[in-house]
Amino acid sequence: MPAGALLQSGPPDGVPPLYRCDDMLKFVLKRILMLIPVILGIVLIVFTIMYLTPGDPARLILGEKAPQEQVDVLRDQMGLNDPFVVQFARYVGNMLRGDMGRSYATNIPVAETIAERFPKTAELALAGMFLSVLIGMPIGILSAVKRYSVLDNISMIFAMLATAIPAFWLGMMLIIAFSLNLKWFPSSGFDTFRQMVLPTVTLAAVNAAVIIRMTRSSMLEVIRQDYIRTAWAKGADQKRVVLGHALKNSIIPVITVIGINFGSLLGGAVVTETVFGIPGLGTAMVNAIRMKDNPLVLGSVVYIAIVFSLVNLAVDIIYALIDPRLRE
Repeated sequence: MPAGALLQSGPPDGVPPLYRCDDMLKFVLKRILMLIPVILGIVLIVFTIMYLTPGDPARLILGEKAPQEQVDVLRDQMGLNDPFVVQFARYVGNMLRGDMGRSYATNIPVAETIAERFPKTAELALAGMFLSVLIGMPIGILSAVKRYSVLDNISMIFAMLATAIPAFWLGMMLIIAFSLNLKWFPSSGFDTFRQMVLPTVTLAAVNAAVIIRMTRSSMLEVIRQDYIRTAWAKGADQKRVVLGHALKNSIIPVITVIGINFGSLLGGAVVTETVFGIPGLGTAMVNAIRMKDNPLVLGSVVYIAIVFSLVNLAVDIIYALIDPRLRE
């Protein structure tokens, strides 16, 4: 059996192209329909948490010195005295029309705030993902090929340390070392390349460690297969065996981790943005939670959930393109 037989590059022979396209379209539509209850569930959970959190949004808007009569009138106007089910249904209806409400603190539409802040968060997450993949996959491959070597031991120690260190502590240590002491990089901002270095390293460290361990374990599992051993015994080129056969057949678990990690990068950006003073969506969410700015909190969480769900959809599509058996 050829080394790449375990991973089909296309549908079986004799299957009409139209059927193959319809099969892929059904697979994508099925995944999209599965996203709807997931997103609604996230909205319900976050809305419930914010509903039960102590604090009065009307009092926040009018100020602590406002008369109680004015506060009661504003609560009626905002619908805050309505039952929970009515408030939730109204929010979902408005959200489906693209209206996420206005921020209680700034009176700016939530959608406008998200459009202004999210690009920074996405830029930070993408930079962290790119760096983690750039570091994690090559080291994981080399660790698997050179198992129990010095490189393997060092990479495993790094992976264990990186997963154990909190992101906020690592960020502060990097600021102390490379900004305050060595003065190599700025301690805040995300506009220039030098400003991007420390936040990106902070965000990428943990994810690189996870990718290293997953790539190594997946590669080791495939390398132990008989067809890989046979290829090496016959004197096949090591680079071709490792990259052409072993990596190709072990890539799906790695893609899974990368897709899931992107969601954690969006969440981890909240801490990283706070440490480095980056004006992204994470910083806006932290401030909104402190001020009980429910519309901004809900809108931000829902937006991130939608982005994360779309990333998972893209990962599922990549699965189906790599291995058509997963479309069934």
